[in-house]
Amino acid sequence: MTPTDPAKGPAAGFAAHLLRDRRRSVHTVRAYQATAERLLAFLARHRGVDAPSLAEVTSGDLRAYLAVRRGEGLGNASAARELSAVRAFLAWATGEAGVPRLRGPKVKRGLPRPVSPDEAMALAAAVAEDAAVPWAGARDWAILLLLYGAGLRIGEAMALTGAVLPLGETLRVTGKRDKTRLVPLLPQVRGAIDAYVAETPWSIGPDTPLFLGVRGGALSPAIVRRAVQAARGRLGLSERATPHALRHSFATHLLGRGADLRALQLLLGHASLSSTQVYTGVDAAYLMDVYRAAHPRA
Repeated sequence: MTPTDPAKGPAAGFAAHLLRDRRRSVHTVRAYQATAERLLAFLARHRGVDAPSLAEVTSGDLRAYLAVRRGEGLGNASAARELSAVRAFLAWATGEAGVPRLRGPKVKRGLPRPVSPDEAMALAAAVAEDAAVPWAGARDWAILLLLYGAGLRIGEAMALTGAVLPLGETLRVTGKRDKTRLVPLLPQVRGAIDAYVAETPWSIGPDTPLFLGVRGGALSPAIVRRAVQAARGRLGLSERATPHALRHSFATHLLGRGADLRALQLLLGHASLSSTQVYTGVDAAYLMDVYRAAHPRA
């Protein structure tokens, strides 16, 4: 029998469902199965029965379970993930209606970590150098400059079409919830995109993606992420140096140079000012990092 054989019990059946039907990663399946097994063992002790009925689980049972797990050293973020796995297990076993309502622990929102301007440029250059063909290197350079120079999300960049050509001083971007915004384009960013368009062997029409893969189809964001991951390892950068980190760096560096929050909100396409205010914390954290690294008395 395999570890996810449904015959082994509900936890294994749940794992088989995640692997087969939800196509979750092996790591996720293993973690969720372990949570389901812990819950079943707890319920058996808590209720004093060998095979507890999952349909009868109450919010009080879940609170007691989380209290035990917290006593074992689980922090807020880990407890929230544990509760998410428990809910998924109960929804699979009993249906969504059978999942007790329980508010999860409050998780402190982590600050996005920016990269320095030099690191951003070095990362873009390294990714471009690693490209299989020169025109793809020009494409990758243009994409990463766009993320850092205009604050786009990777998905927003991939959604651009040839209709944006020829480029002007601003770019219309469609973000979350189909909201559009105008972002200014630095001359360096415009030049990088124009150079890529001139070098690509594929025709870019108004209805085709602006950024194309080596076979002429739409470029996948996953390819860009993998290229960045390989380059940052060679440069010795943190694992937090991701395409999205370039957007954070754009916001942080603008704020550090005097941009106000309202303008930053519009540039980033945030629905509310509270989403943008996190960058005040980023800026302080970034400055403290610089201080600790550079000040002789730090």
